[in-house]
Amino acid sequence: MARTLIVTGGSRGIGAACARLGARAGWSVCLSYRANEAAAAAVVHEIEQAGGRALAIASDVSSELNVTDLFDRAEKAFGEVTGLINNAGILASASTLANIELSRWTATLATNLTGTFLCAREAVRRMAVSAGGAGGSIVNVSSMAAVLGAPSEFIDYAASKGAIDALTIGLAKEVAADGIRVNGVRPGLIDTGIHESSGDPSRAKRLAPTVPMQRTGTTEEVARTILWLLSDDASYCTGVTINVSGGR
Repeated sequence: MARTLIVTGGSRGIGAACARLGARAGWSVCLSYRANEAAAAAVVHEIEQAGGRALAIASDVSSELNVTDLFDRAEKAFGEVTGLINNAGILASASTLANIELSRWTATLATNLTGTFLCAREAVRRMAVSAGGAGGSIVNVSSMAAVLGAPSEFIDYAASKGAIDALTIGLAKEVAADGIRVNGVRPGLIDTGIHESSGDPSRAKRLAPTVPMQRTGTTEEVARTILWLLSDDASYCTGVTINVSGGR
């Protein structure tokens, strides 16, 4: 069976860590990126230097046409897609809800939620045994913000991730008998570049003492959980969302 994995938002942070770890686990990896071609190319180069197979594709996951093209090109390059990590997401600067413009709200949900929906839908259409597919595994990247709410900072981001949690549960039940498992992870305070998007690049370090384990997490720690859920080692797990948050 083909071992082709799509990782959205795979040029940096958690997505890049998933792409590297997935390649080491034997997947042929297609990673999508929105704008940073150089970063995506660097991840591909690293994977290929280690003997893996990888391809970077520019793709806006909020675009239905882009998502279809992403899957088409991944399958053309490596064969049938049987793994999907829905990781692409954006985070705006810290703000109260009263000061969030509609344009920001719409953009956040378009990438974080609609992008997850479009990619999951395309994966199901191709993976479903009833449609001639080989089955597969989907992992959606949520956030502890979905549980904590992110007040006075990122309520729009938290709302998008809360919706992803609901999508994960519903879709898992819907496609379980069709050979597809759907699970999620909720990263907590992880040391990634996304904090720079909030206008507070030191945020993770500053908030580390609020974590019961007294430190931030690494992208590799999140990626290991995602790849476990994706793998056959989690063959009886579906509809599960695991917190990777140091107890936060």
